[in-house]
Amino acid sequence: MFQALKKMFGGKKEQAEVLSPASGKVIPLSEVADPAFAQGILGKGVALIPSEGAFRAPVSGEVTVLFETGHAVSIKADNGAELIVHIGLDTVQLKGQYFQTHVKQGDRVQVGDLLITADLEQIRTAGYDVVTPVIVCNTPDFPDMVCSTGMVVKAGDPVISL
Repeated sequence: MFQALKKMFGGKKEQAEVLSPASGKVIPLSEVADPAFAQGILGKGVALIPSEGAFRAPVSGEVTVLFETGHAVSIKADNGAELIVHIGLDTVQLKGQYFQTHVKQGDRVQVGDLLITADLEQIRTAGYDVVTPVIVCNTPDFPDMVCSTGMVVKAGDPVISL
């Protein structure tokens, strides 16, 4: 209700898009070989098959969780969206090997800021899938959310409309 009133009467324009954290091909979450992601248990979103290992902030906001292993990061966007960028499947088992973090928990980030670099080739060689889910965990707060898939994107291209 409050959001609808804000839209009707103006108010501060909030970021309405989640951008791709890296270049690659965007696929539906349903195609991810992990049931927690594929069934939308953690929320709705998209998955990226990255073609590069530099992962950037898909929104402006605060880094709320940065896993010690560097394989995943959560950001609370300025518009209230709670996002997870999870690099690869089961990559927590690498215990940080092949990942380098460039931010820390509590940092304020702007769209496009470098969050994590990952050596995708080494991760693949170690036997892990590098597919990267980008999820809005609080999807009920964004009932009009639209996910765009089936396209090749560059880092910073829109992939989710809130």
